[in-house]
Amino acid sequence: MERRLLKVLKGLAEYLDMSLGDLLEGIVLHAFEGKPPFGGETVAVIGQLSEVYGLDLTAADSHRLHDPGQEQEHDRVYPGPADRQP
Repeated sequence: MERRLLKVLKGLAEYLDMSLGDLLEGIVLHAFEGKPPFGGETVAVIGQLSEVYGLDLTAADSHRLHDPGQEQEHDRVYPGPADRQP
């Protein structure tokens, strides 16, 4: 996970007085139902935390992020039947 994003999430979890795991679980469950996870006040806090930690990423950046040196799905070579060991 991108480090600035993680810092904002940790800061938000602290602000909301919940664990990072609980925050992420809530975000994911809302996303699975196509519902926004945050109201206006919380979105404003996220904006402030993003400024503090220099987070300038948007949803449009989500499919372009990867860890340096980490193999990407499209770079991966999957073994065919002839490549598999018995």
